[in-house]
Amino acid sequence: MTAPSGRLQRLGHSGSAPLRWLAGWWRIVFFGASILVLAMSPSSYGRETRGAMVRHIYLDTAPILWWFTALCALLTLVITRIVVVTALSYGLSRYALEMVIRVLVLELIPLTAALFVALRCTIPNGAALAEMRRTGRFEALRQRGIDPVATQVLPRAVAGIFATITLAALSCVVAMALAYLAVYGWTSAGLAAYTHVFGHVFTGAVALIFVLKTLFFSLAVSIIPMASALYDLEGDGSRESAALQGLVRMFAVLLLLEAATLAGNYY
Repeated sequence: MTAPSGRLQRLGHSGSAPLRWLAGWWRIVFFGASILVLAMSPSSYGRETRGAMVRHIYLDTAPILWWFTALCALLTLVITRIVVVTALSYGLSRYALEMVIRVLVLELIPLTAALFVALRCTIPNGAALAEMRRTGRFEALRQRGIDPVATQVLPRAVAGIFATITLAALSCVVAMALAYLAVYGWTSAGLAAYTHVFGHVFTGAVALIFVLKTLFFSLAVSIIPMASALYDLEGDGSRESAALQGLVRMFAVLLLLEAATLAGNYY
């Protein structure tokens, strides 16, 4: 995969700091667009690519799925108990469950899932890609007639997106179920009140923002570390340098996305 503009790439290496910053972000946008086009193209899914994609999806999701869900379940029980007890002491018990849903399901769990997948999977994958490129493995694959982007980069990016969405979705379902049990116990008497609160929180606009936020979180934590590793190897080009670059840029995008969704939900 080549950079979108040779002149911009040269400016990114030799220009001033603003030009280097602009060139770095432009390469990330170009990389993300290229990966999305490849992901939507049936011709990208050859036998080797399919095998690599299945392997990376499994390795990036299965080992962390259940214990991350268990961690979210424990967090749900603790936060729900704190919120309910505090609300009762101030006579605001009817708002307790709504607060739990807003804080946990809308805000904390999607962000936590994205950060967890980034630190556990996508940043190490990006650093591994940087090492492969630095040691010449990409060029060796090209000489054998194999596209390294389709066989090495695309499977890792798709796996990161899949892992983030899966962890967030499953953890949100578990959190909602445990929040109900923590408030109402093992009875169906509170179902009507609970569904009313849930419907009050998840209006059409809020549900759309939640889905888009989770999707963009998954894209950010998958695309940015790998783009930084492949296009922004400054200094010694080490795995640690690539991981640090991806981490800083990814945090900036996640912060902007979270601020935008907060504004959309509450203003």
